[in-house]
Amino acid sequence: MRTIMCWARSVARKVRADTGMTTSEYAVGTIAACAFAAVLYKVVTSPPVMAQLQSLLKDALDAKF
Repeated sequence: MRTIMCWARSVARKVRADTGMTTSEYAVGTIAACAFAAVLYKVVTSPPVMAQLQSLLKDALDAKF
């Protein structure tokens, strides 16, 4: 019984072992991150969002204490 339990634990450790991402996974992750950053930059620099951010900043700076 003890041998079976040791074998089951070793199999479970091997199944759960993750040695990290491969080069292709890094490449895909980097491309996805760059694409997300480009979309986010376009959204934040759009005129409606810029107007809202400027209004928010102006209201925060003009606040009465």
